Amino acid sequence: MSFFKKFFTKKKEEDLDKGLEKTKTGFFNKLSKAVAGKSTVDVEVLDELESMLIASDVGLDTTIKIIERIEERVKRDKYINTSELDEIMREEIVALLQENNTDDLEDFTVPTDKKPYVLLVVGVNGVGKTTTIGKLAYQLKKKGYKVVIGAGDTFRAAAVGQLKIWADRVGCDFFSKGMNTDPAAVSYETVDYAIRNGCDVAIIDTAGRLHNKVNLMKELGKIKRSASKRFEGAPHDVMLVLDATTGQNAIEQAKQFTAATEVTCLALTKLDGTAKGGVAIGISDQFQIPIKYIGIGEGMEQLQVFNKKAFVESLFKK
Repeated sequence: MSFFKKFFTKKKEEDLDKGLEKTKTGFFNKLSKAVAGKSTVDVEVLDELESMLIASDVGLDTTIKIIERIEERVKRDKYINTSELDEIMREEIVALLQENNTDDLEDFTVPTDKKPYVLLVVGVNGVGKTTTIGKLAYQLKKKGYKVVIGAGDTFRAAAVGQLKIWADRVGCDFFSKGMNTDPAAVSYETVDYAIRNGCDVAIIDTAGRLHNKVNLMKELGKIKRSASKRFEGAPHDVMLVLDATTGQNAIEQAKQFTAATEVTCLALTKLDGTAKGGVAIGISDQFQIPIKYIGIGEGMEQLQVFNKKAFVESLFKK
């Protein structure tokens, strides 16, 4: 590994460690309490562990799965010391994420057999959707991809203006039809722009309104169909952006959007601002949708691809 690759890998690890600091502090304070005065993993330790995972917003169903896995290990291995609990939990959470289709990503890439690769971005206002689009465009452009951002949230002036600022900042292409225009038309014409201008990636924003499920389904369905009319198979991914600081509310939003459209990947923002980063584990488990990106700070470089092993290693790093 070259010096520069080592440097940037180390920087990414440090950013991740810092981004998860609040979650780790709460997590290990509670874990220390759970095992205080105990030498083996018994029922009382497991009860404390269950409370700790729920408090970290892992979610009840996912917490039960993790506890059951640890119970199986305790039964199988007969005598497990509390000092081994960190390693056991680390292994079981990584295994759970593996089962939930969460791949280990090493860097920002897009499929080479789809040009342009079309990404539709959904999520409610305030979750960091616009910022995530801007940072993703930055990361992809840095890798040599030609990127266009389509301003499909045409009902909110701030959304169009903010995306234009990000496009200018990043130095990528920008497509807009202005305010109060049809989002489906923006979808079609952004893809058309990408094809005509030789773009590798088209990232299309959508309106961040969580209205009733029927209207949401109709709107997103129309936007998707418009993209596919111009380029068969588009959009190639539908990414739902969720705010980690909202905890269980993020899970509720995921329920609404997955019921309305086929969400294929997730971006989890603001992990640095919460002690409840365990929501990443719960969301992945409950919806069987891979987490693709995580936001761990405000800087341009602080959108990272999600690597389950790196995430769990950092979570358990003291």
